[in-house]
Amino acid sequence: MSIIQFPKEMKWGVATASYQIEGAINAGGRGASIWDVFAKTPGKVKNGDNGDVACDSYHRYEEDIEIMKDLGVDMYRFSVAWPRIFPNGTGEVSREGLDYYHRLVDRLTENGIQPMCTLYHWDLPQALQEKGGWDNRDTIDAFVRYAEVMFKEFGDKINHWITFNELWCVSFLSNYIGVHAPGNTDLQLATNVAHHLLVAHGKAVQSYRKMGLDGQIGYAPNVEWNEPFSNQMEDAEACKRGNGWFIEWFMDPVFKGAYPSFLVEWFEKKGITVPIEAGDMETIQQPIDFLGINYYTGSVARYKENEGLFDLEKVDAGYEKTDIGWNIYPEGFYKVLYYITEQYGQIPIYITENGSCYNDEPVNGQVKDEGRIRYLSQHLTALKRSMESGVNIKGYMAWSLLDNFEWAEGYSMRFGIVHVNYRTLERTKKDSFYWYKQMIANQFFEL
Repeated sequence: MSIIQFPKEMKWGVATASYQIEGAINAGGRGASIWDVFAKTPGKVKNGDNGDVACDSYHRYEEDIEIMKDLGVDMYRFSVAWPRIFPNGTGEVSREGLDYYHRLVDRLTENGIQPMCTLYHWDLPQALQEKGGWDNRDTIDAFVRYAEVMFKEFGDKINHWITFNELWCVSFLSNYIGVHAPGNTDLQLATNVAHHLLVAHGKAVQSYRKMGLDGQIGYAPNVEWNEPFSNQMEDAEACKRGNGWFIEWFMDPVFKGAYPSFLVEWFEKKGITVPIEAGDMETIQQPIDFLGINYYTGSVARYKENEGLFDLEKVDAGYEKTDIGWNIYPEGFYKVLYYITEQYGQIPIYITENGSCYNDEPVNGQVKDEGRIRYLSQHLTALKRSMESGVNIKGYMAWSLLDNFEWAEGYSMRFGIVHVNYRTLERTKKDSFYWYKQMIANQFFEL
């Protein structure tokens, strides 16, 4: 057998997001978010599901932290619900909302688990959406004020901060493809949103620096990998565009101070421009302490005229798929991490999400999710390969601790290493939980 060994300083964790697990949407004076509204719009979410109760982690966070303590993780990546802090997006701060997160963070710390806090994991206050949402530059200022309140309140308790989770999803998936809240289908709008998110990120980093806090701050783009079907130039260029939509579009401005010219030109041919104002690019290009990377899947792909936005066709190359229909492609995990390091240097990287959907149910109190164990072992092997190749990996967060509200898929898709019975809210540790627990304890696993 092969042994995949990790260094003892490697951080291991799990990740969740507020709207997906908290529930309690009216508790503590919380305001409405865009996901509260979107999920209750007929036809937007499978089975009409919503996050009103979710996993009820708002009330059960102590139980969930006990589960994490048993797992043996070093870190817990969670997100704050902006409408719990500012019910109207701006204006008055909710003390009850802040106190909830103090209870959560204090209990984590008492159990030896470092909190990694994501400020924005998609639950924009609905009050701000009604004023234009991320298309309105006032939302940038509202976000910075929210971030500053969080930094001031928790700066001595939380040492790892993420400004935004998956900017591509917040912009293009939600405002061009339209399958996530707020559900728009306008490419120029989505491009505006993407730029404003980056400006808001840069301004929040500036605020964090001005406060002189002794911690680290970064952001967490989602990436995928398109491998050219052939060595023909048109296949390679189409894949470069497809990959660049996730990588260069959201990383070049932060690390290089400019958008990638090959995509700017492509967008301009479609009549799309980036709404850059004076000083924006300097604001975006703030030095960050680490980069979060979310990776799930990739594809073999090739050029096909008029196929999607980038003349790119994904090819079914026979890869096994998870229950949500995504390719299992660990080779893409290695390639995308290596590519990012080639492009931007050895920036410290935390894998802030990586995981798989398998809808196994408990049988006699046991969840035999062998597919998820295979997925984890394959992707951790790819991660180790990347580390051996010079990628500066600091930690790994499995997605997700709990089965939860899976956005447009509702409760139909399960990503957790802990099963949640959505009727009783009972938690059941899956076989993958015990596999990951042993891997963390040993810092290695056997293939």
